[in-house]
Amino acid sequence: MEKFNTIKGIVAPLDRANVDTDAIIPKQFLKSIKRSGFGQHLFDEWRYLDHGEPGMDVSQRKFNPNFVLNQPRYQGAQILLARDNFGCGSSREHAPWSLQDYGFRVIIAPSFADIFFNNCFKIGLLPIVFKPQIVDLLFTEVKAASGYCLCVDLDAQTVTIPSGQQFHFDTDSFRKHCLLNGLDEIGMTLQHTEKIKQFEQKRCTEQPWLII
Repeated sequence: MEKFNTIKGIVAPLDRANVDTDAIIPKQFLKSIKRSGFGQHLFDEWRYLDHGEPGMDVSQRKFNPNFVLNQPRYQGAQILLARDNFGCGSSREHAPWSLQDYGFRVIIAPSFADIFFNNCFKIGLLPIVFKPQIVDLLFTEVKAASGYCLCVDLDAQTVTIPSGQQFHFDTDSFRKHCLLNGLDEIGMTLQHTEKIKQFEQKRCTEQPWLII
């Protein structure tokens, strides 16, 4: 998992509440357990004018010019600004995968669905919860200025806007440690490789009948 420290990136404003996981990545694309290849289908039903299916040539599809991610000013955005209850609906892990594969590293919203929130941390995607008043301010500023960027400092737990004003956000200390060090669940387990080897060697000696 890629380490997360400081991100300075363009913000894309998705001004919709209760965005569910089927809107983030429609069910017909959930045919792979790899974490790559989902970005092109992120918000598929909103980004394209036609109905998408696996195997379609995305380059031949017509984009919806009114959808935020298709607007030139938000190309290359790494930070998604959203509204209440982002990531609700089914618990599909593919939802955060598709956001990350598209290029997002941070999602800011007043609230998140619990399972989606937890799944984000597992892959190095940082969900930040701010009060509605702060989110409203960010939406106003993003829409008013092309190329609007935020600086997200995980170590300091701050988000800095172009004026220099900073907003503090809370995050669990363990999750913060994992993100800063690029440790997913597999990475955390591999930190104990030697102890695991010692345990297995001891088990083989003391309980040889368990060896397959």
